[in-house]
Amino acid sequence: MNNQLLLDHLRCIPDWPIKGVNFRDVTTLFKSAECVKEIANEMFELYKDKGITKIVGIESRGFVMSSALAVKLDAGIVLCRKPGKLPCDTVQQSYAKEYGIDTIEIHKDAITPDDVVLLHDDLLATGGTMKAACDLVRKFNPKRIYCNFLIELINEGFEGRNIFDKDIEVTTLIQI
Repeated sequence: MNNQLLLDHLRCIPDWPIKGVNFRDVTTLFKSAECVKEIANEMFELYKDKGITKIVGIESRGFVMSSALAVKLDAGIVLCRKPGKLPCDTVQQSYAKEYGIDTIEIHKDAITPDDVVLLHDDLLATGGTMKAACDLVRKFNPKRIYCNFLIELINEGFEGRNIFDKDIEVTTLIQI
């Protein structure tokens, strides 16, 4: 994998959204066709033999590469969204954040027990949203759950990888 290509296209915005935070903006990766191809190809290599039937994209940056990968893996896409964004009956999962409680949801008919599910998001820091998404997907009793992130923050004191259940394989493309 060409990590340097991705690192060269990754924008860092200091002190956003609050002072002291170095926000990693993956939208600069998405505007480069070369980066999108590199990411899609690398993710395909990671998951081509895992039997993935559904990819859950986490709102909203997780939608981009989950869609590209779904085409390559011949898998369906499930959207994991904030409440009120999906039109049919949903299943919800709430979780604690730094300053309160947040909730995510997916459609009730999105996943079956026959599915092998890959959850995808842009960035792993604390892991709270993805852990909640895993707990939500687990309610459907799929055969297997995998998690993938484009970037994992490891040099800023985050240990998000450690909050996932041991039976969930977590992969990242870049560690910073």
